[in-house]
Amino acid sequence: MDCVEEEVDFNWEEYLEDTGVTAAPHTSFRHVEISLQSSFQPGMKLEVANKGSLDTYWVATIITTCGQLLLLRYSGYGEDRKADFWCDIMTAELHPVGWCTQNNKTLQPPEDNVYLRAVIKEKYNDWAEFLIKELTGSRTAPANLLEGPLRGKNTVDLITVGSILELRDAFDPSVYWATQVQRNVGGRLCLSYVGLNDSVYYIWMFYLDTRLRPLGWAKENNLSMEPPTDLCGLRSTAEWTEAFEAATGEAMKSPLPLEVFKDHVDLHKHSFKTGMKLEMVSPTEPFHICPVSVTKVYNEYYFQITSDDLTTEDTPTSVVCHADSPGILPVQWCMKNGVVLERPRGFESQDFDWADYLKHTSTEAAPDVCFPNAFLSKGFCKDMWLEAVNPLQRSEICVARIAQVKGGLLWLRLEGLTKPLPDCIVDVDSMDIFPVGWCEANSYPLIPLLKPVCRPQKKIAVVQPEKQLNRLVPSQLPDAPANMCSSTDTGLVNGKYCCSQLFVNHRCFSGPYLNKGRIAELPQAVGPGKCAVVLKEILTMLINSAYKPGRVLRELQVVEDPQWNCQEETLKAKYKGKSYRSTMMIVRTIEQVAEFCRRVCERLQCCPNLFGPTLVSDKCPENCSSQTKTKYTYYKKRKVGRPSLGEIAQDGDVTKPARRRKKRKAIFVQKKRRTSIVGYQTAESPQDSDYYYDDEDFEESGSEASSNSPQEETPAHTFKEAPRRGRPPRRVALLRRATHPGPEPLDKTSRRTTRSVSNIQNQTTNHEHTKTECVKDDDDDDRLVLERNPLEWSVSDVVDFIASTDCASLAKIFQEQDIDGQALLLLTLPTVQECMDLKLGPAIKLCHQIERVKVAFYSQYAN
Repeated sequence: MDCVEEEVDFNWEEYLEDTGVTAAPHTSFRHVEISLQSSFQPGMKLEVANKGSLDTYWVATIITTCGQLLLLRYSGYGEDRKADFWCDIMTAELHPVGWCTQNNKTLQPPEDNVYLRAVIKEKYNDWAEFLIKELTGSRTAPANLLEGPLRGKNTVDLITVGSILELRDAFDPSVYWATQVQRNVGGRLCLSYVGLNDSVYYIWMFYLDTRLRPLGWAKENNLSMEPPTDLCGLRSTAEWTEAFEAATGEAMKSPLPLEVFKDHVDLHKHSFKTGMKLEMVSPTEPFHICPVSVTKVYNEYYFQITSDDLTTEDTPTSVVCHADSPGILPVQWCMKNGVVLERPRGFESQDFDWADYLKHTSTEAAPDVCFPNAFLSKGFCKDMWLEAVNPLQRSEICVARIAQVKGGLLWLRLEGLTKPLPDCIVDVDSMDIFPVGWCEANSYPLIPLLKPVCRPQKKIAVVQPEKQLNRLVPSQLPDAPANMCSSTDTGLVNGKYCCSQLFVNHRCFSGPYLNKGRIAELPQAVGPGKCAVVLKEILTMLINSAYKPGRVLRELQVVEDPQWNCQEETLKAKYKGKSYRSTMMIVRTIEQVAEFCRRVCERLQCCPNLFGPTLVSDKCPENCSSQTKTKYTYYKKRKVGRPSLGEIAQDGDVTKPARRRKKRKAIFVQKKRRTSIVGYQTAESPQDSDYYYDDEDFEESGSEASSNSPQEETPAHTFKEAPRRGRPPRRVALLRRATHPGPEPLDKTSRRTTRSVSNIQNQTTNHEHTKTECVKDDDDDDRLVLERNPLEWSVSDVVDFIASTDCASLAKIFQEQDIDGQALLLLTLPTVQECMDLKLGPAIKLCHQIERVKVAFYSQYAN
């Protein structure tokens, strides 16, 4: 994994804010603005049902639109807008003009609108006379947009998958062929030729492209219907014909509404003549401008342009153009705008001069009048950002920056490509460029930046794991310690402000804040580079590997030492759609890096070797693999600020026996009121749970092992099924009965009571009541009885338990994330969904098993 490719969750809003750059204005993308317009146009007439009067209607005019809302004005008000009203296309009773006549309905002004009736009566004898004058020459709203499956849809949404359109041939404007829509992305269509349904030949174009026409258009205009010139050899004539007839016959049953083409521009007549010279963006490689010639004039609308090639090796590239084709420029446009003009192939002189070239070829330049739009920038400026189609892979849309603007052309620098391309040249009217956020709005993937570009002066070198590791890490010397750790030479990079690699040791204990699964996906090494830069990069990686990144940011804020040589850096994190920022002091010199890393690990309650200048190749010298998932969870919340004896023994000499002390009961502390036994908590990660164990009440000392009861020697994954109850029993007598079936004397000490989980039931202290309650338990339904306290379960014990339930397929997740018994009791439904990436059904099923353990824990051990 390469760190520079971790910027996958690209967010335009954050990027523009962080860098201070400007997005190209949305109004500059005319084709996108048109695609967002409603299918209903101002001025259209409708027949609207009168409120309070059944089966009567009146004509209204559309004033404006807003999504599926229409602002209407009754006919008769003229320019008076005092009675304008809004209606919803999806709920109002609207019909096209003529519907009432066809269905024998009455057309008359609303009875309660006295003003409207009076105005019309003053000038006309009856309603029919007024309507004849009002509706003459008017345009009615299409019937299919007022009823049926297309009701209320915008123009773009009318183009559905499977729709058939006719596409003009790229090499002959008199030839068309049918294409089928495979995908519609905000008006950008993925088309396949009918008879050639192979993704290799799919083509992408915007629905407003003048090459697209409705089905039947070629026949109406006496044009040929033939397969594409460059692809017709892939199928026989019979196969093409059969596929065309089948597709068009089906499409005629539900033809594409003509409203789709209402915004297509009408072609202007051109003034080009055969032999004229001009300049044009290369049609095959849109990275340079070259001289071209008009080689054929088809009619007053279309002509053919061919790239100038003085050699005879290959056939020159030719394209069909019209007067408004993007990328065609007058002679000497490049010279006037300071742009390099590509010399024609075979041109011997190094200096290209149009005057000499025209004289040499005995041709003339196309007059400037042929290029009405060659000098319009339309609001685009240098260094603006937008989204653009990759010309070499048209299914890709990339983040793009405008490198320069010359007249009506833009030079775009496409970001995020694995193989960088030269600046791509596009016309300002190109339908292959889109405003910032267009891909997100249409749920289409945007090729993001490969690395953050907010601060381009900061470069981070990343070392690939395993491939380069062996040659950069010195071999272990014969007298090296047996802990199998290798430490890199910090002098590999010159200067006290530079450091060599920092390693992420995936096998080390990750603590309660970091997700071990995400840690395993991180690169093994970062660097070399400046200390602050490398540390910031690795801290960002750790933050994004946390259960709750915001919590880790808060923890890192306090990692500081007044004696350090630091600089302030801003760290960021995203969690559940929200962004978090925090400033942190990061050391700048190499001698302080190791201590800084150790302090961070200490703050995150993870192994000191989780990250730092030391590479742990096999076994960690801290023996952190034996640590439990929640070993450090209660340190932070304990009341006494001293470590337990068990901790001292472990952090110091592990062979030194801990001082024996009296075993104290583990008191279960609940900070929030619970209203039910198995109720789920709010979304929390394990470290943020409301349950904790007081340091004075729970000790991992050697004395615990010696005071364990005999039944605790049974493996934790051995369970018994006992009768289930509607609520957990409130006495430890159940456990005594399960493990010691015989009679047992009860004294005053053994008659302790415990609170129920809901804190609703009162305590009882009567021995006979306790005995009776325990007897009832044996008569109830199925419930879990634990042979061992789940607080003492290891990871393997938890895995064995999950494997013994109907959630056995999820046991591997518990193994991978090192979830022990303590962590198991802290899991909630939101935490399970987030950290294990489970859907709601499996998560609820798993939580049911966890709640069974919790209920058994409450009843047997939480007193």
